[in-house]
Amino acid sequence: MSDAKPDLTSAQLKMQVRLLLGDEIAIGSGKADLLAAIAQQGSISAAARQMGMSYRRAWLLVDTMNRCFKAPVVVSNTGGKHGGGAHLSPLGVEVLAVYQAMMAELTQQVAPYATRLLALLADQPVATQVHPEPTTT
Repeated sequence: MSDAKPDLTSAQLKMQVRLLLGDEIAIGSGKADLLAAIAQQGSISAAARQMGMSYRRAWLLVDTMNRCFKAPVVVSNTGGKHGGGAHLSPLGVEVLAVYQAMMAELTQQVAPYATRLLALLADQPVATQVHPEPTTT
């Protein structure tokens, strides 16, 4: 086992906000990033490559979003002379915009608390203390 210590020279607050519908994550930060990549790339496969995930994983995430909202958020174009591709539906554009605005507002609202909490952190984590297992007699 290595005695290397992690180099934690900066601390940050990372918020994770997910909208659930039953057991499904309708939208969260990863799916919002995927929607933005699809909007930018015009393709699920290109968006997946940009994000370093498989096409199948991206497609499954899109399928979940499409099933969770009132209408599809991503529309796939069939292949052919002009190729396939995908784009955000008007609902998808709205979902992405609302999620991004919500996250920006939440980040702004928690900033004073984050500053206070971050000021309470140590410069770096204290090394883990290994305690021997209790002996039984």
